[in-house]
Amino acid sequence: VQLQASGGGSVQAGGSLRLSCTASGLSFSRNRYHVGWFRQAPGKEREFVSAITGGHATYFADYVKGRFSISRDNAKNTAYLQLNSLKPEDTAIYYCATRNGMRIGYEFSVAGNYDYWGQGTQVTVSS
Repeated sequence: VQLQASGGGSVQAGGSLRLSCTASGLSFSRNRYHVGWFRQAPGKEREFVSAITGGHATYFADYVKGRFSISRDNAKNTAYLQLNSLKPEDTAIYYCATRNGMRIGYEFSVAGNYDYWGQGTQVTVSS
């Protein structure tokens, strides 16, 4: 199983980026995989950003609510994170992760709940 995160880059404050997370070796739809996005800034711990469940319910951290959106295309085995109104404090490596939706006990904001992780994509926002 592999997750490939892409779409990061360098933008100015107020700009936008669209991150993609494509899975191989599993089917997003077959087991209703949940997908989460986390980020880690230099010197800080990894933190939750957003998640979308196999049933398409969405969740956001307070610090990105209203600016970020999340979606998925099961036919492409891909999830997306749209980042709008970016701020310098959004600068981090963004990671996607997935968890088999048939397992019980899913807590979307807990990194340890996810089974597979992508390699991360860098987002840099300048002021």
